[in-house]
Formats: sequence, structure tokens, C-alpha cells
Amino acid sequence: MTKIAFNISVISYLCASVAFFIFLVYRKATLSNIANVLVGIGLVFHTLMIGLRSAETGHGPYTTSFEVAVFFSWVVVIGYSVTEWKYRIKDLGAFVIPVVFLSLFYSIFLSKDLPVQDSEAALWMTLHRALSVLGYGAFTVAFAVGVMYLIQENQVKSKKLGIMYFRMPSLEMLDTLNDKIIAIGFPLFTLGFMTGSIWNIKMDLPFFSWSAMKTWPLVLVWLVYGAVFFGRLAIGMRGKKAAQGAIFGFILVILTYLMHV
Repeated sequence: MTKIAFNISVISYLCASVAFFIFLVYRKATLSNIANVLVGIGLVFHTLMIGLRSAETGHGPYTTSFEVAVFFSWVVVIGYSVTEWKYRIKDLGAFVIPVVFLSLFYSIFLSKDLPVQDSEAALWMTLHRALSVLGYGAFTVAFAVGVMYLIQENQVKSKKLGIMYFRMPSLEMLDTLNDKIIAIGFPLFTLGFMTGSIWNIKMDLPFFSWSAMKTWPLVLVWLVYGAVFFGRLAIGMRGKKAAQGAIFGFILVILTYLMHV
């Protein structure tokens, strides 16, 4: 049943991605509705799969590389669903759901073997991965919003208002949304970073014991999103620079993710 639920969720997200892309071209409300129904179906079976997997292993979806990828995808769908429900940004799915599909599809090739850890160390690793994935999920939605912002901004700047201009939210709304999402994701990611270092101590390892190839991308992710987060608070960083920061940060997130799973 776990495998069936997984396969249905993957297929649902794939079909939803295709429907969203077609919606961008033809702007038929029916297509958007179908896409969101498919996302809903995918989310139901995605949640069922996580529940069944947790029942089988006796822990939440954040221990193996496979589980982390599945959990990450689930968090992104939840983030998208809440954002779309609150702000009614119909085009957002075309930028978010393909990432969900690719992440879930990629999880097929990841390890499902369970590591052996003592209970206290496992607690900190659980916190580290759960908080980090929640942060990554927020950054994924911020990335999608950032891409939409740059598309809109480019059309306004070139004074060539194509059909996409009239189909996307205003620059102000996208900028505000980007601000709110990063304001959620950055603290979560920071806590994930800190709990990961505490886990190292519990395992009798140095505070920063990861290899340079794994540590520096994490640090760069924190610095980029920290610059956007504190930049807004200190100097009012907004608009294009904030959107570019969200996009560049997400590229680093993907790099970091591939190195750690």
C-alpha cells in the first residue's frame, strides 16, 4: 500500500505540473481547477504514504535520505497550498509543483536504509532535519515567487507588457509575499543549522565536523537568506535584489541538498 500511495502521488504531481503549464498558455480556469484537484489528490496519497512509512519504521519521515526527500516534497506542497489559498495566485503552481514532482521522483533513487543511533543523538538529528526541511520548503516557495517577480519586473522595465503581465500578481504583492515567506523560512533554517551542530556534539564530534564541501554550501545558504532577511529589516532591501537573493539562495539549497542526501 505504501508503494501504491507513493506512485499515485508522483503521477498526480506530474499531471498537475503539465496542467499548470497548459494553464499558463491558454488561461482556462478549468485547467487551473484540474491542476489543483490533482495536487490535492497527490497530497492525500503523499500524506498517506508518509503515515504508512512512519508506522512501518516507528519514526517520522526524516531519518533516511529517501524520507527526507519525501518529507521535503510534502512540506513544499503544504506551503504552496496555504499560499495559493490565501493569496489566490493561480500561476504559482506552475513554478512550485514541478519542483515537488522532481524531488519526489528523485527520492526513488535514494537510500531507505535506517541508521543506528542512540536515542539522545537521534532526537537532535530529528530536530535538525525536520527544521531544515521546513526551512527548505519555505525557500522553495520563495524561489517560485522570486522567479515570478523577475518576469513581471522585466516586462514593466522593457515596457512590453506581454500576456504574462496581466496574468500574474502585482510586483508589490509578489515582493510582500517573498518577504513573508523568507521571514518564516530563515529562522527555521537557522534553528536547523544550530541543532545539527548540537547533534555533532552529542556524537562526540567537533561543533562543525562536516567536510568543507558540505559545510560551506550550508553557510552560504544561511548568508544569502540572512542578507535578504536582515537587509529588509536594516536597509529596506526590496524588489529585484530580494527576488534575486531568493533565487540564488535556492540554487545553493539544491546544491546543499544533493550533497547531504
